Amino acid sequence: MKSLPLYKQIQQDIRRLITIGQLREGDRVPSEKELAAQYRVSQITSKNALLGLMEEGLLVRIQGKGTFVMQQSDNRQEPGAQTGVGWLTYRSGRIGLVLPTMKTKVDQLILDEIERHATAAGYEVLLRITRESQQEESRVIASFLKQGVDGIIIFPVENETYNDSILRLSLDRFPFVFIDRYLKGIKCCSVSADNTGGMRQAVERLLAKGHASIALISPEITNTVTEERAAGFEQVFLERKASIDKNLWCMLPLELIASGAAERLIADFLQEHPQVTAAVTANSELCRCVWRAVQAGGKTIPGDMELVTFDQPDLPGVSYLRQDIGEMCRLTMALLVEQINGEQEYRQLVVPVSVIEANESHFILNKTY
Repeated sequence: MKSLPLYKQIQQDIRRLITIGQLREGDRVPSEKELAAQYRVSQITSKNALLGLMEEGLLVRIQGKGTFVMQQSDNRQEPGAQTGVGWLTYRSGRIGLVLPTMKTKVDQLILDEIERHATAAGYEVLLRITRESQQEESRVIASFLKQGVDGIIIFPVENETYNDSILRLSLDRFPFVFIDRYLKGIKCCSVSADNTGGMRQAVERLLAKGHASIALISPEITNTVTEERAAGFEQVFLERKASIDKNLWCMLPLELIASGAAERLIADFLQEHPQVTAAVTANSELCRCVWRAVQAGGKTIPGDMELVTFDQPDLPGVSYLRQDIGEMCRLTMALLVEQINGEQEYRQLVVPVSVIEANESHFILNKTY
């Protein structure tokens, strides 16, 4: 009898490990390189072995993370016939909402709009706050699953690129949707604002008004929001074939923002770069820090420096980029209900933002900022 081809031997061993429980659902399997070394074969052979098991539905590859054992169901049916999947056999009429904080207007609007759309769809919302802790986020997800929610909406923590609990939701095909931010490499539905397009609008507007030295003031890049907003800033200059001075990028570490040091750091930055005549801030919190720093330096906005920010800062003379939170929440709830009803088409939806021009008459000028 002919011996099995080497790639089939690898596949047979992985199937055996899954069968005996040594490799469980969601576990990472050895990489192509690791398998090649273990079996003394080429990486082409080990790659073909993994690809074959992925085609069978035994494994799934998460870009940048590795290859994992896919969830298997004793009641597995043909694609599209999802009614036998475990989480569809019982409905609680409740969904979980995971928010990182409740400090900003965006957080509060998301809660309000999700609750409104969930009620209209016949669902009760269970809210948990992670306080920007990835460990707490994992505990919250586990708690929601234990309580038997039908689906989960997740606003990921700010400093997050990967979470095992969220990966397992994806592997188990449990209904969940990311809102505002999402995690790359995890197959899921998400709804976010057009961060890149919004930043482009802001920078193009300032360039059109004659500003040559435009600062970007943002938290350090730790998630898709900050990454996309920085990319939008850069794209404008690349498309114009103009040089971009990244010395005018003030990227603040999250721990320093949390400690209350942002205003001092921004004041130092502006003092070191007196040529700056305009700035775009990535959020309204940093916008208020810039405002106070400029005022403390004896200058005015927009007289001495023009300022544009994401989200309404409630400051005179400041234009802002308005995210359509209502539409984002409507789409998020619609995607979650689709998944709860058994649809498994993963979509990443982007909602346009709009520029709201500064109008000092809309503000109470004697307000303390």
